[in-house]
Amino acid sequence: MASSSSVAVRELPLFPLPEVVLFPSRPLPLQIFEFRYRIMMNTILESDRRFGVLMWDPNQNKVAAVGCCAEVIHCQRLPDDRMKIMTLGQQRFRVIEAVREKPYLVGLVEWIEDYPPEKDLRPLAREVEQLLRDVVRLSGKLMDQAIELPEDIPTLPTELSHWVASNLYGVATEQQGLLEMQDTAARLEREAEILTSTRNQLAARTVLKDTLK
Repeated sequence: MASSSSVAVRELPLFPLPEVVLFPSRPLPLQIFEFRYRIMMNTILESDRRFGVLMWDPNQNKVAAVGCCAEVIHCQRLPDDRMKIMTLGQQRFRVIEAVREKPYLVGLVEWIEDYPPEKDLRPLAREVEQLLRDVVRLSGKLMDQAIELPEDIPTLPTELSHWVASNLYGVATEQQGLLEMQDTAARLEREAEILTSTRNQLAARTVLKDTLK
């Protein structure tokens, strides 16, 4: 648990987004068109350029309690007062309480980090990376096209776990669970389970495809 000192706790403008989960060091492009969020962006651009991204679950009609701070690294103002912004994920946080809701949501948050690992996580990270490569290779084979992973995939276990989690498309609830974990090993182990299941499904489909040729 992060310390509740004056350094670790602060007020942060909050931006709930439907089924979007931001992770540290990952980019998030946004178009800002709602009046309240244009106000928010104009305010933060004059300060430290940071706000919090929280996943809003439309099925349960509620906002997650854990999110990720985003820093605006580029802003393009459009003629109709809309904005195109590029943000980059920073620290994760937990919302302690809502400070105010108008004109936009502001929360009192505490920063959270993963606990120090109790073992060498590099073998587990290498296993996850290999599973990822298997999934990409099989996906490419099924689609009859070459798919390459980026060359700058993180190698450090925590950073790799965030990279993999951010690229799990269409499973926002699963991503939210991974974001909330403060145990790097547990996050990597869960990702290994997901990637193993995906790899096995793709392998079975590949065999079927080859059989029907």
